[in-house]
Amino acid sequence: MDTFPDLGSMSDGELKDLIQQLTEQEVEISYQRRILHGKIDILRAELVNRLRKKHEDGEGLISGEDVQRLTDILAGRNIGQPTDTE
Repeated sequence: MDTFPDLGSMSDGELKDLIQQLTEQEVEISYQRRILHGKIDILRAELVNRLRKKHEDGEGLISGEDVQRLTDILAGRNIGQPTDTE
């Protein structure tokens, strides 16, 4: 990350240029953020549709493996490490 400039040593023109540069960066970052949020929304909608389909087909939404993985995560065990039950 860039260090903040010494404002006292900058001319008015340099300050205006820096403001313009940072404003342009902010606009680009905001645009990228909106794109990412759109992609996340699409992915979440797909996941919901898949889970809904599984539920309609009679499949369980959460498997025993899912419960075990969550237990391992909450217990602080690394995924892939043997558990006490293995």
